Amino acid sequence: QVQLVESGGGSVQTGGSLGLSCAASGQSYTGSSMGWFRQAPGREREGVACSDVAGNIRYASDVKGRFTISKDYAQNILYLQMNSLKPEDTAMYYCAADPKTMRRLREDDFRYWGQGTQVTVSS
Repeated sequence: QVQLVESGGGSVQTGGSLGLSCAASGQSYTGSSMGWFRQAPGREREGVACSDVAGNIRYASDVKGRFTISKDYAQNILYLQMNSLKPEDTAMYYCAADPKTMRRLREDDFRYWGQGTQVTVSS
């Protein structure tokens, strides 16, 4: 089984920064693509950023320039550095992985999911 475990969520004021981590493990883990999604109360889950081993990186338009996705391939840890946070960034953030490359920022493009970590931005 593939396990994805997120950490690093918390509360911050508008304009602050937070960093999220996602540790991937499992004998069958082949995470060629990994990404971050988020879901705010009453809203559908949406893509935030994703990257793959081929170097393809995608960002949602509303986080581009503020968030940075990166990965430690040796440790199988995915990161999301979030700067200039806004109240509308408040959500549960989920890590996702998939064996294929060239994934889109869509839920159905990713096979494996973590349990999520909460990010709250207060005004």
